[in-house]
Amino acid sequence: MSPFPDEPDDGDAWRRVTDMLERPPAPINWNLLDADQAESEWQDLDQWVKWLKSTFGLPPNILPPYWHRHDELVWELSALHCHWLSCYHESASPSAPIGWMREFSDARYRLRDWVSICGTRLDRDRPTRQTTWPGESPATAATEVEIRHRDEDFAEFVREDVLRRRRIAAIANQQLIG
Repeated sequence: MSPFPDEPDDGDAWRRVTDMLERPPAPINWNLLDADQAESEWQDLDQWVKWLKSTFGLPPNILPPYWHRHDELVWELSALHCHWLSCYHESASPSAPIGWMREFSDARYRLRDWVSICGTRLDRDRPTRQTTWPGESPATAATEVEIRHRDEDFAEFVREDVLRRRRIAAIANQQLIG
């Protein structure tokens, strides 16, 4: 019943989860985060998603290992995480957790739909297929990859995202400076 990850030997993981409970909850707009904010939020969300998977025994058709590579899953899980933080914050109503459980039940149905649409599975993943509207350039064919080591992929994904955000910030700063 603990809100902590099941890796008690990892002091950093424990600290990150307890820090999440101490901060005032706030919604996250992934499109507006700078590199440092994104790195921190990715780590927080990943720790919480691991806890969620273990605590509730979620199968890969609800919570696949490469959830982080699918925007639709990131936004859904991030919203659920924010709601959980709000419901279990010290300022929350004593009845807030039952509201979270009700929302979690609804979210599991949406997650199943998202996983079905995006096509990610326990052992294989491909980018979410994009529909090409009339007049648009055809979407490139998505290639499927084998999932070998989820944590290594997540670390690489976060590194790439942080670097991308730093490049965008550098370009914006360069344009401001002239």
